[in-house]
Amino acid sequence: MSPLQAIVRRELRSYFVTPVAYVFLVIFLALAGILTFYAGDFYERRQADLQPFFAMHPWLYLILVPAVSMRLWAEEAKAGTLELLLTLPVRLWQAMLGKFLAAWLFVGLALALTFPIWLTVNYLGHPDNGVILAGYLGSWLMAGAFLAIGACLSTVTQSQVVAFILSALVCVLLLLAGQAQVVDFFQEALPRRLVNAVAHLSLLRHFEAIARGVLDVRDLAYFVLSIVAWLSAGALLLDLRRSR
Repeated sequence: MSPLQAIVRRELRSYFVTPVAYVFLVIFLALAGILTFYAGDFYERRQADLQPFFAMHPWLYLILVPAVSMRLWAEEAKAGTLELLLTLPVRLWQAMLGKFLAAWLFVGLALALTFPIWLTVNYLGHPDNGVILAGYLGSWLMAGAFLAIGACLSTVTQSQVVAFILSALVCVLLLLAGQAQVVDFFQEALPRRLVNAVAHLSLLRHFEAIARGVLDVRDLAYFVLSIVAWLSAGALLLDLRRSR
């Protein structure tokens, strides 16, 4: 077994040895259902699709995903096991990637368990399941970007609460960056090219395009590059911490 596989298995196992994982799954599934069928006006729209379901995901992830990522490194630092981990014959990128993949698979499990909602919409009508699958893919990629941000910021503190706040703050800024109100507000004070560049960093803009069923390479590349960039930054921060 490679060091990467060992870390992924160790982290996945750690989620389910305590009630935290089960509490997270129950809360996620309950909120997903409530927000879709009630806050999302699922029945009032009279359309057989899952757009209300996916529209709630960015804001649902804004709270729940940082709650998963905040423990990745902050918990190791607080427990005093970070130094031990950094002395093991494991490369930093393997440790960072292993923890991230375990968290991403865990969130993917939570997302997969929402399949009764997909079954419901197919029972009530004839939705475009290709668009729904694209929405699930976009949601999982967005969750990966959130987790990568959280994994990186979790390396800078021993406090899980601080890691949660930092992750949620960065994520909400990236969500709001492309909103029309935000763009209009800054267009008067900043150069148009700069405002447009910042708007293209919006997680929400790229996710909404995929959720509509438009699998543009640029949107997919945005999420992949975001994950790689944040994980690389996290590995660099760990390297600086080890060299002290």
